[in-house]
Amino acid sequence: MRTAAAALTALSFVGVAALAGCSGGGSEGGVSQNAPAASRSASPSPSPAPDWNPRPGSVAAVGDSITRGFDACSVLADCPEVSWATGSDDAVRSLAVRLLGPSGAAERSWNHAVSGSRMVQLPEQMALAAKERPELVTVMTGANDACRDSVRLMTPVADFRASFEASMRQLRAGAPKAQVYVSSVPDLKRLWSTGRVNELGKKIWDLGICQSMLADADDLGPAAVARRDAVRERVVAYNGVLREVCAKDRYCRYDGGAVFDFRFTGTQLSKWDWFHPSRDGQARLAEIAYRTITAERPPA
Repeated sequence: MRTAAAALTALSFVGVAALAGCSGGGSEGGVSQNAPAASRSASPSPSPAPDWNPRPGSVAAVGDSITRGFDACSVLADCPEVSWATGSDDAVRSLAVRLLGPSGAAERSWNHAVSGSRMVQLPEQMALAAKERPELVTVMTGANDACRDSVRLMTPVADFRASFEASMRQLRAGAPKAQVYVSSVPDLKRLWSTGRVNELGKKIWDLGICQSMLADADDLGPAAVARRDAVRERVVAYNGVLREVCAKDRYCRYDGGAVFDFRFTGTQLSKWDWFHPSRDGQARLAEIAYRTITAERPPA
């Protein structure tokens, strides 16, 4: 997502927190999953991956402002200590802390994400991550590719695919056996429907955040509905690319659409921009990642 320094223009969500907000049935923290996996296939679960290590000994993170903890601690600033992937905050219990413990996370995790980045910037980040020789690389990016000033400016699906494939080649050139966890892109339309009930949030969105989805939040006319649907369809297409490219790599595991499917609420959104994940949203993302990585089988 883009930094607010850029006038809060195309911040890549997340809100996610399903922008991530995530649930965690079966996760280490005992959180239960509260949403159906609407975007996952109904095919039988694949066999356990014989080469997959559920307890990697080091973690490198790549991606955008979500992984940098942007707007989670203070307005218009990165806050990597609350990053879902590598942060040290006790309230979040990042993936690195869950896997390595606090001291291990401090010594053997690295955050190469850059606020505002899109998929086209991922190969460079992957090259940096490979130099760390990590046992696991986490990938969360793509929201900024859909969160543009207009639908016309969204990254074409073919370009998105080419950049992700190039990113995997960069990683494999330097870290041929590093495992990769790939998060789905959050459901930006849910971000709109969740945040539009907050008057302050809508005023902040009017400053220029993710206009392809969030412009004129109260407009329910045919053109506005079609615009939002087009953004959601592009995110679904991006997630299809992430799933397909990851499936070709024996050491890659996609989240099965868990982040996209998560039914986050306002609690998981930053109180400063109603767009990025709050501390609670970051914790939900960490739960989803931990559950996916430590599962005996990859998501269906």
